[in-house]
Amino acid sequence: MTILITGATGSVGRHVVDLLLAAGAPVRALTRNPAAAGLPAAVEVFEGDLLRPDGLAPALDGAERLYLFPEPATADAVAGLARKAGVRRIVVLSSDAVTEGSDPGHHRPVEEAVERTGIDWTHVRPGEFATNRIDLWQRSIREEGLVRTAYPDAVGAPVHEADVAAVAAAALLEDGHAGAVLGVSGPAALSLREQVAALAAGLGRDLRLEVVSHAEARTDMIRQGLPDAVADYILAFQAQWVDRPAAVHDTVRRLTGRPAHDLARWAADHRADFR
Repeated sequence: MTILITGATGSVGRHVVDLLLAAGAPVRALTRNPAAAGLPAAVEVFEGDLLRPDGLAPALDGAERLYLFPEPATADAVAGLARKAGVRRIVVLSSDAVTEGSDPGHHRPVEEAVERTGIDWTHVRPGEFATNRIDLWQRSIREEGLVRTAYPDAVGAPVHEADVAAVAAAALLEDGHAGAVLGVSGPAALSLREQVAALAAGLGRDLRLEVVSHAEARTDMIRQGLPDAVADYILAFQAQWVDRPAAVHDTVRRLTGRPAHDLARWAADHRADFR
């Protein structure tokens, strides 16, 4: 039951690789730069790029299951190659934004391309990744011990990337998930105020939250390295989620038998990123 992992060096993909190896599955990994991938020795590594599907045949040959990183530009071609190679199950890394109707043009086209093949499919739709806090708050936490936000009461249920991987690995290894859409979230909805407190607990240090204007928050995001358009998108998203209940899923518990990791656990796992 050889399983091919695309996006194998990403934050989710690396966890998927490790979980499959621990389960004794033969694992292949697709990466643009095998020499720099740093994957376990037991992994059969193939050089390749989803944006260049003509070169994927060797990696797909003999693979029975596929973990598919979302790349809409070539999704139809990649899905067709998977069908031609005899892949029997595809697990798509998608997004809960598809469920909410706010992402029609990126993840959903990948899902549709896979569905059209007739291959058994499962869509894994995580909500907001906890790792986004690195891009948003890493610099201010490192340098000032604080988080600035214009919307302290915006609510989310940030998910640990290891939990997304655990759900994907279960869908790859176990039967019974064909045709399923699996939403994945953290274990509880938290305001940004509560998220900062959880980060402080996990990092083992005091953090302050500073409420600023929308314009000041935008300037701070750009100063921390976010592109203007991304800063605008995040702020619009936060404004919409003030005092609004975020979706919380029990998928991790159902599929793994354990609760999803909370944000404090995620912060503890990422202490090095904030030092």
